[in-house]
Amino acid sequence: MEIIPRSTVTSEPACLSVVVPIYNEASCLSNLLTELIPYCHQRNWKLILVDDGSSDNTPAILKEYEGFPGVSLLRHKLNRGYGGALKTGLLEAGTPYALTMDADGQHELSDMDALLELALKNDADLVVGNRRRSAHSGLYRNAGKWLIRKFAGLLMPIHISDLNSGFKLYRSGLVQKYLTICPDSMAFSDVITLTFIKKRHLVLEHPITIKPRLTGKSTINTFTAIQTVMEIINIAMLFNPLRIFLPLSIFCIGFGLAWGIPIMLRARGVSVGAMLAIVTGLLCFFFGLIAEQLSSMRMGLLDMEKERHKE
Repeated sequence: MEIIPRSTVTSEPACLSVVVPIYNEASCLSNLLTELIPYCHQRNWKLILVDDGSSDNTPAILKEYEGFPGVSLLRHKLNRGYGGALKTGLLEAGTPYALTMDADGQHELSDMDALLELALKNDADLVVGNRRRSAHSGLYRNAGKWLIRKFAGLLMPIHISDLNSGFKLYRSGLVQKYLTICPDSMAFSDVITLTFIKKRHLVLEHPITIKPRLTGKSTINTFTAIQTVMEIINIAMLFNPLRIFLPLSIFCIGFGLAWGIPIMLRARGVSVGAMLAIVTGLLCFFFGLIAEQLSSMRMGLLDMEKERHKE
């Protein structure tokens, strides 16, 4: 199968690996690869296709492209999840930058150039493709994305509006370092972005175009959103546990005092409920201090691993 125009191939060294996680996308995969493979080859980019244990005709379609220059085919025997497929692909990236995109054919390939150009121009560590308010997502999903972002903003300061965009460009060394703390689920996109922000790396955003999905069906649902919220809580616990425990502590202690003091002023003794609330608040505070110490130790280990990786 000849789809690569040899005369347009560049001789410049590869600077980007394009990682595409694939799960049961047989209906749109051929159309995507017919455009994507020559596009990457002309720019001397690596293309890493990860079949996440597909049960449809996806493996047979990918087999047709085995051996193409610059194309790596990886396969999971069992489905590991969206994040698990991304981890496998990103670990294979041997270029300074790595870009992840979905296999549903909704992305404009020219947006890859835009994200890479922005990263090189600003020496950015992560560039998020902002889908803006996509009409193709529907009101329900757009509302869910907004709620997730607002919830994440309560736990840590963020300046990115499209946390869960799958179209992202990373500095490869950094994203590979943080893969161990990211989930295998769809929440990977949110957690890796929050990780880069919390670790004070330069994270930028660039608008991208989303085309309507012509075939297949999205696997994102309400359960996915609940998983994402839980993972955001987990990442907040990892990086800044006091952000969770301190407000709980203040609320419980304040509620206990507001409940108990009027009872004491009326000489009716000490309220058991008020004391329970105050003690609960104090326990939350001390648990938060312990969690903060454990978080500092975990982050120290990550920094040590980063320095060892540099050596």
